[in-house]
Amino acid sequence: MYDIIIVGAGPAGANFARLIGDKYKILLIDKRDLENYNSKQCILKCCGGLLAPDAQKMIAKLGLGIPKDILVDPQLFAVRTIDLTNNLERLYQRFYYNMDREKFDRWMVSLIPKGVDRKFNSFFKNVVKISGGYEIRYICNGQEITAKTRIIVGADGASSKLRKFISKDVNLPEKYIAIQEGFKCSYPMPYYTAVFDEEISDFYSWLIPKENYLLLGSALRPRDNTREKYNMLKRKLTQLGFNFDNKIKTEGAYIYRPKKVSQFYLGKDGITLIGEAAGAISPSSAEGISYALKSSLYLAQSLEYGIDGYFGRYKNTVKDIKLNLLIKNLKSPAMYNPLVRQLAMRSGLTCIKK
Repeated sequence: MYDIIIVGAGPAGANFARLIGDKYKILLIDKRDLENYNSKQCILKCCGGLLAPDAQKMIAKLGLGIPKDILVDPQLFAVRTIDLTNNLERLYQRFYYNMDREKFDRWMVSLIPKGVDRKFNSFFKNVVKISGGYEIRYICNGQEITAKTRIIVGADGASSKLRKFISKDVNLPEKYIAIQEGFKCSYPMPYYTAVFDEEISDFYSWLIPKENYLLLGSALRPRDNTREKYNMLKRKLTQLGFNFDNKIKTEGAYIYRPKKVSQFYLGKDGITLIGEAAGAISPSSAEGISYALKSSLYLAQSLEYGIDGYFGRYKNTVKDIKLNLLIKNLKSPAMYNPLVRQLAMRSGLTCIKK
């Protein structure tokens, strides 16, 4: 009988286990093997691998420092904004850590106390309510295993089975499909590039240099000719001089976009959500690591006084996350309304003159 079972070992689940692992009997499960690297079995997280300023602040607040072997060249100090709808381009100063996302996740897992039971290569299957808690079933190396627990923490991202189990798909944030491909790139590109085009998506697309290759990604509406629109993006960017001839990898994932604060959902009845599973992700940029670290910190703090009453304490501490999501939604029209974005870019305010 565990005190807590954590489903998902990304930044939210790993940080929560790191903070609370010495205080409770915990089981952590994840579909990836984040301890023993095997390139043939590796399940890659579809992520641009940029540590934004909000995430950097959370890393500092947690008293952590990023190991240098996680970082990749080049480090980025500017965002190149390409507005294909309005045929505009600007350069803005921003500061990002450019990193290897898989190495980042492995590093976070390496910080978890040894007493935490870990089951990697494990797929969460279902959960049933029992006296005193829950019983979960998961598949580990092809074998079905059951485990009992007092409470469950869902850190299983935008496709969270736990959220679906307790909310029945009610009030979910808007869901997008992120498609990302990597291409060999021999020329230097010292920018993180954000691309806006209403013909492709009402969200945005991105280009991120990583050592000797280039990531091209886009957040697209499901069931809206996603692959065709992604290929259209490549054609349009090719006309601007980008080269996408030598593809080396393809990744994909669902991402949430909470357009209402009410879509930030913490769970119920002993099943508690953190990170993107709760809908904690920026609706303006899709940045999620800062929210993952912050929500997992708040949940860990709420459990320092015991399991009894923890959920009420957790609800009280996340008020600033709700406020932040509200502010980001108020900011979104300046980025995603074509007319407002055109006015902002034409003004040249805060842009870098080259």
